[in-house]
Amino acid sequence: MGQVAWAYDLAKRLLEEPLPRRWAHTQGVGKRAETLAPILGADADTLVAAAYLHDIGYSPQLVDTGFHPLDGARYLRDVHKADETLCRLVAHHSCAVNEALERSLFDALTSEFDKERPHLMDALTYSDMTTGPDGQHLDVEERLTEIHSRYGPDHLVTRSIAASTPCIRAAVQAINVSLAAQD
Repeated sequence: MGQVAWAYDLAKRLLEEPLPRRWAHTQGVGKRAETLAPILGADADTLVAAAYLHDIGYSPQLVDTGFHPLDGARYLRDVHKADETLCRLVAHHSCAVNEALERSLFDALTSEFDKERPHLMDALTYSDMTTGPDGQHLDVEERLTEIHSRYGPDHLVTRSIAASTPCIRAAVQAINVSLAAQD
């Protein structure tokens, strides 16, 4: 079984039944990542696999710290002995470092998982932050507004996303530039 098929099956098993809306989002992120193949070359399969795995840390089976990037990355590393690149992408997706700071998990995140190559991180952030909670394509600004609305003004996720907004916008812009250069 290839890396993408394995990632899809694992995410489906962990998310489909307990978190159907999260599973819909995950499928949309995976499909969005597939559209980036022309700018990723040999890294395309790794990105798509990471897109399917990026939110597995929300699965009730995996929750440990309550910080889904770290819980998902640890599960991939410790249980599945997954590729280090996949683990790093899951751990750091969508500028997760800011939420790690909010949760006092910065040291755990950064000591356990190094950063991944910026272009791959940007591609995963782009895929996640241009996909809505039901798997639909959204503009990055619509997605940021949706997250703020869903969590409310005082939630730590809202604060984290606010701190991450420049990073998120820069990632989406970088991928848009790369895609435009392909045309």
